Amino acid sequence: MSDDQTPADAVNDIADAAIDHIEALTTENKALKEQVLRYAAEAENTRRRAEREANDARAYAIQKFGKDLLAAADNLSRALAAAPADSADSVVKTFVVGVEMTAKSLQTAFETNGLKKIEPEKGVKFDPHQHQAMMEQPSTEVGAGGVIQVLQPGYELLGRLIRPAMVVVAAKGSTGPSAAAGEPAGGPANPYAANDVSHDTSHDGEAVDTKA
Repeated sequence: MSDDQTPADAVNDIADAAIDHIEALTTENKALKEQVLRYAAEAENTRRRAEREANDARAYAIQKFGKDLLAAADNLSRALAAAPADSADSVVKTFVVGVEMTAKSLQTAFETNGLKKIEPEKGVKFDPHQHQAMMEQPSTEVGAGGVIQVLQPGYELLGRLIRPAMVVVAAKGSTGPSAAAGEPAGGPANPYAANDVSHDTSHDGEAVDTKA
């Protein structure tokens, strides 16, 4: 306190300094809280991203294995298509029933693990994201751009295409009913997810390597 200061002035100076210090501490505290919240949000995002990537790795690890099994499923389908429908031989009938049961069991295993068959019905609109046109031909039963026949079914794993369905498409000028839109693309929930993680749409538009 200087000689020309009264005790009241000194108290006011101390109070002002204390107020300034408190305001500075309040500002610093607010900034630290925001920083802590930001770090917490970043840590949570990192945790979710790592968990999602781990879930995807568990799910798509079977992609190559699933693709290798598609050949077996195709062979079973061909065997059933070539099997005699009216054979009187009990051995042949038993063999055909066994092949049918094996084919159904394999499809059930596919579906359980998120491997979904793509087999559009006749008249469904051609979808370049799920179908591969092997040929075009005029039709009086299906409108232009519609699927006439499925030559080989396709498959998708949890919404990701691993093999397109090979189809015959109605050519321009076909006089059948207009092609109907098929079911929207999209796969089932990830059965390998350890926890319920919110779906990240950032990868939805990514192309899938069907040669893996």
